[in-house]
Amino acid sequence: MISLTSYAFVSMILFSIGVIGVIARRNIFVIYMSIELMLNGVNLFLVTFARYYFSMDPQIITIMVISIAAAEAAIFLSVIILLYRSKKSLDTDIFTTLTQGEK
Repeated sequence: MISLTSYAFVSMILFSIGVIGVIARRNIFVIYMSIELMLNGVNLFLVTFARYYFSMDPQIITIMVISIAAAEAAIFLSVIILLYRSKKSLDTDIFTTLTQGEK
């Protein structure tokens, strides 16, 4: 049987890989996938402790996080499409200015 610490370790690894991906990468798709990886790490951690303490509360929170992540995906992908149409690139260095037009 797999122990509680094994699941906690895997969830911490998932979350850490997500944090490194958000900090180190420049492509907006990789940043989005890293955020989703962080959310999945938190979900695994919540489900692990729900199973360990025989409680349904963390599992309900996990379902809420999954539904929020689905809504986030729809909004994020539409924003990516709008950014690509305006700048013709998805590199995050291009999106540092907040002006409307070129001067």
